[in-house]
Amino acid sequence: MWFFFGVIAIITALLNVALTVQGKDTKCFRFISLSFTALTLCAFYSVDAQWVIKEDWGALMDVVPGASKCLWICTIASIIINSVSLFKAPK
Repeated sequence: MWFFFGVIAIITALLNVALTVQGKDTKCFRFISLSFTALTLCAFYSVDAQWVIKEDWGALMDVVPGASKCLWICTIASIIINSVSLFKAPK
């Protein structure tokens, strides 16, 4: 589920930038992208919590260290990409 949310966040972030370049209002896409970024983080945390409950330490040790770094990078990238529409040149 968290991968699906992440893909939606990326697609809407790219639409946000593309429409900003065209000079259109992008508040909706910016909101959707940042919302799905937050949902991606929550869904990943939920999967991790299920592994802890099941005491699946192997899954946690295999996935969490690499994925947590990836989620940090992708979250920061999402914030930066979506902020492009906030700093567009005034007409």
